[in-house]
Amino acid sequence: MQFEVWAPQAGRVTLRCDDVTRALERDPERAGWWKGEAEARDGSRYGFALDDGRVLPDPRSRRQPDGPDGLSAVVDHERYAWRARWRGRPLPGAVLYELHVGTYTREGTLDAAAERLGHLAELGVTHVELMPLCPFPGTHGWGYEGVSLWAVHEPYGGPEALKRFVDRAHALGLGVVLDVVHNHFGPSGNYLPVFGPYLTDTHHTPWGAAVNLDAPGSDEVRAFLIGSALAWLRDYRLDGLRLDAVHALVDTRAHHFLEELSTAVDALAEEVDRPLFLVAESDLNDPRLITSRAQGGLGLHAQWNDDFHHALHTTLTGESQGYYADFARAPLAGIARTLTGGYFHDGSYSSFRRRHHGRPLDRTRVAGHRLLGYSQTHDQVGNRAQGDRLSALLSPGLLACAATLVLTAPFTPMLFMGEEWAAGTPWQFFTDHTDPELADAVRRGRRREFAEHGWKEEDVPDPQDPATRDRSCLDWSEPEREPHARVLAWYRRLLALRHEQPDLTDPDLADTKAAYDEERRWLAFRRGDVLVAVNLAPGAAELPLGVPHASVLAAWEPVDPPGADGVVRLSGESGVVLLRE
Repeated sequence: MQFEVWAPQAGRVTLRCDDVTRALERDPERAGWWKGEAEARDGSRYGFALDDGRVLPDPRSRRQPDGPDGLSAVVDHERYAWRARWRGRPLPGAVLYELHVGTYTREGTLDAAAERLGHLAELGVTHVELMPLCPFPGTHGWGYEGVSLWAVHEPYGGPEALKRFVDRAHALGLGVVLDVVHNHFGPSGNYLPVFGPYLTDTHHTPWGAAVNLDAPGSDEVRAFLIGSALAWLRDYRLDGLRLDAVHALVDTRAHHFLEELSTAVDALAEEVDRPLFLVAESDLNDPRLITSRAQGGLGLHAQWNDDFHHALHTTLTGESQGYYADFARAPLAGIARTLTGGYFHDGSYSSFRRRHHGRPLDRTRVAGHRLLGYSQTHDQVGNRAQGDRLSALLSPGLLACAATLVLTAPFTPMLFMGEEWAAGTPWQFFTDHTDPELADAVRRGRRREFAEHGWKEEDVPDPQDPATRDRSCLDWSEPEREPHARVLAWYRRLLALRHEQPDLTDPDLADTKAAYDEERRWLAFRRGDVLVAVNLAPGAAELPLGVPHASVLAAWEPVDPPGADGVVRLSGESGVVLLRE
């Protein structure tokens, strides 16, 4: 088979494959590339040595059996016999479920997670969003320190296990989305700078030198990232990608990297004849990100909407630190503003940033499904000092109110694993760095960060302690017990309604109308003929909906339909979904 590698600064490149060494030749048609033939089969171990240095893993390695520092292995993708007949599931009408393979089950493998996919199909979600799978040091971690962007973490099961997972998901009617990290590479096992200018000092990010998207040599770096993205979608038959922190992708070129990526993904969707989509995590509140390329945007298909989360979290918990401060002044107004306009910061002043932030979203050009709405994510739970979920802070009634707002909002809903049954387990920050100095630096940095906010060192879990990961694993006995079973039944009912009522998947943001009372702590909104109301106060409340004839589709506590006066009477900390007659 042919081996190739981009190493533009090398004077000599040697391939080591199954204990056979041979020199590669420069590719006369591609500057900086080296190529050569060698006997190899699926599983053959190989690597490249530059200028007689040590043998290093392939930057485009499809498998790292011994972790990021080991040799690469050949993967023959044609060997896997796909079983599920799959035509894909588009983003409009979807419900995503964020899942971390290493803690979804105690075993922490893709095969073990696949055995639990029936729960998600029964729940009513449409897509599983896997947190990053690229190889990282050790066994357990969040996955955002990956270095081999074409490979699957071996302790999770490697390439074959991911294919089995996707096959099982598709057989159950579930799409699969993968979280990919293009904005930085992990600090351990990263040999990319040895091969070429994958990083640049022209720009800097929170993780150091930026990925090279616009400096000399950036053509090949962009091709490297796009090739990786397409490989996940093509070779593993994934349905979409979540792009981590795209605001950290610094690109001054006229043709932005994200536009180039979205063009390539749309072309692949045409080729394979099934829907594919890209979901960005962005802190910019810039609607150009999710505006079509034909209308002058970058053409990504959706983005996480943290503004909705922040308004909802502040309303539920009363927390007002950090970026929550902008939402704490009138939290229900913040929810209403995001429900009807998408962004909260749409050019308004942000006290957290001490500047104006964002720009308005044109609701005639951007559909509601292009924004993801959620009450919890891995970031918003795991980046708390103790990784406490909303279930540790709120009553079951308020959790039900949160679910009501998320699952009936005009956005694409996303759940974080376990929230559907109010999981009692935390989800904490954990690592498994094999470099003692790096491990200690992460431990001290984590504790120093929270010490600035008044936390005692002993109260912040040690990321390197295996018990921190173990505490974060879901307890699958909980859904059978109260109060978890009741919360789970509520999620199932709301998800069923979302699939039954066309108004709940209407993409028109401008059609959502909201009303609220900040002092009495209730909020209501209408989407077509569906009305949603929540009472967040501990006592009963009367909500003047102005709709005298409506039937009850779902209610957390028993409730009568509105009377002739159009008023609905809700128990404290409860929600209702009504259908106007």
